[in-house]
Amino acid sequence: MTSFEDRERAEEAKFAFDAEMQFRIQARRNRLLGEWAARRMALSPAEAEAYAKAVVQADFEEAGDEDVIRKLLGDLISAGVDIDEAEVRGALDAKQIEARRALLGEV
Repeated sequence: MTSFEDRERAEEAKFAFDAEMQFRIQARRNRLLGEWAARRMALSPAEAEAYAKAVVQADFEEAGDEDVIRKLLGDLISAGVDIDEAEVRGALDAKQIEARRALLGEV
């Protein structure tokens, strides 16, 4: 095998690893967001677990973060929590950092 083929395979492997890591970080972030929102809504532990899973599932509705933000904001407001979109986006950013640190610490 030539060194060019070796480099090409290494690049493909790195791309696959990076894509998988990004997916795992977003899934962890969404779970953390669900847990954060569940605490804000004062859900029971069982309800909080189910809600965190629902937030992870909500991310598959469309590309980007808008589906998750829309779900969280709607659910929090419906539960009577005094919150706005900026606060939800701030939590999303904070949980993104927390998830990245947790997963990169595992690697």
